[in-house]
This record gives sequence, C-alpha cells and structure tokens, in this order.
Amino acid sequence: MRFFRLPGVYVPQEDTALLLEAFVRERVACGAAVLDVGTGCGVLAVAAARRRARAVAVDTSRRAVLATRLNALRAGVRVRALRGDLLTPVSGGHFDLILANPPYVPAPDGRRPLRGAVRNWAGGADGRALLDRLCRGVPEMLRPGGVVLVVHSSVCGPERTVKALEKGGLTAEVTARRTVAYGPVMRRQAPWMRRQGLIGGEAAGDELVVVRGERLT
Repeated sequence: MRFFRLPGVYVPQEDTALLLEAFVRERVACGAAVLDVGTGCGVLAVAAARRRARAVAVDTSRRAVLATRLNALRAGVRVRALRGDLLTPVSGGHFDLILANPPYVPAPDGRRPLRGAVRNWAGGADGRALLDRLCRGVPEMLRPGGVVLVVHSSVCGPERTVKALEKGGLTAEVTARRTVAYGPVMRRQAPWMRRQGLIGGEAAGDELVVVRGERLT
C-alpha cells in the first residue's frame, strides 16, 4: 500500500526497509504484543498488525501519530498510536517484540531538538543520544522469549548497542548489514563527521545494521 505522510514526518528509507526485512524473519504469534518505537508514518506497526499482532506505535511527533492512525485505518488494521518520548508512553508495559528505528545521525549540537523535522534524524554528538536510552529501557519491557530489533548506522558503533543490550540481560548480535549511498541528511553531515573522525575521508556510503536482542528467560 502507499503510505500517507504529513509534512515533517520521517520518510521511510533504507533503514526502514532493512528493519522490515528483519521483522519479517521473526516468528510472530497471533495476538503477540508488538511495539514500534519511532514509528514515523507507521510502516512497521501496520505490518505487525497485518500479522495479527496487537500493535502499539510511539512517536514524539503529533503528525507521525496522526499519519500512523490514518495509515492503519486505510489498511483496515488496528494500531494503537501514542505520542511521547521514546518508551515513556508505554512505561510499565511488556512486549513480545520491539522494533526501533530511533534518530541516530550524529549532529554537531549534542542537544536533542524538541521540534521540527530535525527530530527525525538528529541523534546527538555521537548518534547515540536515544540509542543508549533505548538499550537501557528495552530489556525490562521484554517478556521471556521476547525480541528487540534496532536499526542504526555503523557510525554509531553496533558493538556498543550489542554490549548495552547484553548488560541488560539479553543475548545480542548484529543480524543484518547493508551499505547504502548517503541520503540528503548524511551528505549534509558528512563534512563535520569527517572532521570528527566518525567517517573516513573517502566514505561515500553508510553501512546500516540491525541488532537483535533476545530475552531468553
């Protein structure tokens, strides 16, 4: 289906596609509780609902929440879309599967923007402002046997994500990689990232990764 998107809402890109492919490989029982963090226009949440999961979507953008609700309605599925900061709207909840595509592009200003389209991508000075918070909060929200799938750039250090999830008691590993050409945002940020040593001088593409964590007990 074509997804409706309001101005300022994240446009589904290669990271969305890679996370969706990883999600499709997971077993999802009928009625499983699935959380989509940073839902954008709701592509992953709708995909989960189509697999007969109880889908919950979270985004800090009011427009993203509205777009997700409209896309779920157009798809004929039920998605509970909530507005709020990362995991805050579902605090205390427990899920069988958590999907996350948080903002992860390094930005010169280490502070997270409170509004505007820049919220879609700005991840702090090293790209991990939300990733680290996510890794700390996710383990206690997974049921036994629950899985989290997180997509981000290799610039952010996939090994740091793996170690952070393991610290929370999960088993974790990188399960997917894909190198893509820089998009508009990464192209704009590339000169600064080169000066910071975050990327090499000849780099013209970005390696995306999916980190999978699982709570065994």
